[in-house]
Amino acid sequence: MAAETWEFDVVHSSINFWVRHLMVSKVRGRFTRWTGKLSLDEQNPAGSSVEAQIEADSIDTREEQRDAHLRSPDFLDVAKFPQLTFRSRSVQKAGDGRYTVQGELTLHGVTKPVTLAVEHGGRARDPWGGERTGFSAHTSLDRKDFGLGWNKAIEAGGVMVGEKVEIDIEIEAKRQSAAKPAEARQ
Repeated sequence: MAAETWEFDVVHSSINFWVRHLMVSKVRGRFTRWTGKLSLDEQNPAGSSVEAQIEADSIDTREEQRDAHLRSPDFLDVAKFPQLTFRSRSVQKAGDGRYTVQGELTLHGVTKPVTLAVEHGGRARDPWGGERTGFSAHTSLDRKDFGLGWNKAIEAGGVMVGEKVEIDIEIEAKRQSAAKPAEARQ
């Protein structure tokens, strides 16, 4: 079986994150505008690949003032770096329905390797005759590795914003139909 192309259904998918605030709680957020696709070869996972493009200014933590700060040069600097991108470099089976996806994340103009722990949720037919597949993925990164070093010390010790960012991704993708030969389209 050859690799199949799947487009992300962003209406039924999400890119979420959380980071420590004041060392005592978690601030959660998400990106609301992004696209992605995957080439999936279940018989030969090494022949699979995934890529995504995220609009940096779509960051949403449900607090306008904080979101404006996150878009500023202190953090994402969306005017200078409008997109985050991920491109896989390898896909390996890591157990029943589990995969390890290694790739490169470009964030704030810095490209670094990241590893996603991925779980395949299965396949299903949708009511319109299409085929869907789903995946859950997790990774964590140190925001300072990407030049996102802004912080403030707090009086009791520690810092305002944690360095570790936890990322959880839910993907539902729709299989793309094979292109029909030119003669058959007439």
